[in-house]
Amino acid sequence: MDPLTANQSVKDFDLKPKDLCAYLDRYVVKQTEAKKVLSVAICDHYNHVRQCLQYPDRQDRLYYKQNILVLGPTGVGKTYLIRNIAKRIGVPFLKADATKFSETGYMGGDVEDLVRDLVKSANGDVDWAQYGIIYVDEVDKIASTPTQGKDVSGRGVQVNLLKLMEDTDVNLVTPTDMLGQMQAMMAMQRGDTPRKTVINTRHILFIFSGAFDKLSEIIERRLNQGTIGFGASQDATHETNSLHQAITQDFIQYGFEPEFIGRIPTRVTCEPLNKQDLARILTDTECSILKQAQEAFEGYNINMEITREAINEIAARAEAEKTGARGLMTIFERILRHFKFELPSSGIHFFEVNTDTVADPDKALKDLLLTHLTQGQEERLAAIHAYEQEFLEKHGLKIQFSNDGIQEIIKQSIDQDKSIADLCHNLFQDLGYGLKLMFPNGTNKPFVIDASLVLNPQKTLSGLIQKNYQATKQEPTDPKNAKH
Repeated sequence: MDPLTANQSVKDFDLKPKDLCAYLDRYVVKQTEAKKVLSVAICDHYNHVRQCLQYPDRQDRLYYKQNILVLGPTGVGKTYLIRNIAKRIGVPFLKADATKFSETGYMGGDVEDLVRDLVKSANGDVDWAQYGIIYVDEVDKIASTPTQGKDVSGRGVQVNLLKLMEDTDVNLVTPTDMLGQMQAMMAMQRGDTPRKTVINTRHILFIFSGAFDKLSEIIERRLNQGTIGFGASQDATHETNSLHQAITQDFIQYGFEPEFIGRIPTRVTCEPLNKQDLARILTDTECSILKQAQEAFEGYNINMEITREAINEIAARAEAEKTGARGLMTIFERILRHFKFELPSSGIHFFEVNTDTVADPDKALKDLLLTHLTQGQEERLAAIHAYEQEFLEKHGLKIQFSNDGIQEIIKQSIDQDKSIADLCHNLFQDLGYGLKLMFPNGTNKPFVIDASLVLNPQKTLSGLIQKNYQATKQEPTDPKNAKH
């Protein structure tokens, strides 16, 4: 391997476990032990890769790759941890579901597709992809069970994954990939530099995860062996779901091949999240769901604030969902769905989420819109009267909006999201000049601005000026002023 062709981020890898762990703390709450174990395993792996690039003779040395197994319930941050690790290191990342694969591919995907998809995620750069991370979720679902006939969903998939985890070559163009073959042929005809058609998995790190719901029962039975009887200690009870106490034999009994689980030496358990943890996810992590919701409203120039009590209530409700951090998204969507629909068109630029909002979002939204309408109406009427006074001071002529004129100017203000003052200045910039043409000697009566003048000020004003001029010409001459 030519080290000059390797990805620069891997060649320059110099992270220490504490550095990587501190980075993960910014994104994932709790899981202290998991972060430590992952940080050590990841740093060991990429330090080895960097050394192989610096000293090519080390390539042929025997090295036991630290593939990783992450256990824990849904929504505790397993995928998020690995995704952020790949992001921090700067290597391609692929997430896949173990249940979509079969032994031979005829009932699902071929496990080698994992490696091909990793190359795709690296934009076709094989040199970069060979240092990437493949993350396979729900691996507990491929634990083999005693069945009659051929097992296409358990043992066979494990055996094929085992081959990938070791040092093997994977063809990037398969016999069934007609498009890939055609592209390679066309490139050859054009005289292009041939693309690599094989990738080696030696430095690809495999990370597996799963909830392992039933594994705790196996662990508990093992831990409780020998504690039954009069001589058993009362302190010999064990926690259920104690996945952190799992040993290799437990996984084998669960349904994994010894060779497969033996190639995953690094195992760590993520802890369930309580409501305090879920509240911290909202307030203390980067890219949290709360921040995403606030940014979504900011796109409409709406500022959303939330009280501490509301955060605690949302966390409590999310805990009841029993889906970890995913429960937060469910609760937030339920609370804000109608706010996101109504507020962007309402003219409202601020609202607060409190416990009343969490308890009854529809009522809270209705009250908010009603309050805004009442307060907004008063503010707009005051702005209209202020413009009438401003016009009098500037032009020496009184104007007065009719009821339908007031409604139309308010409607346009809301539709165009403009202030009353700006809208009036724009609509009636020629009104002062027009009224002076109509009333050169002034008038004591206020000029009424109705809806027609608001809707089409220039045309309506021109018509009024012309009508007033014609009426003036037709007035009879006073005999006292007639010339003889």
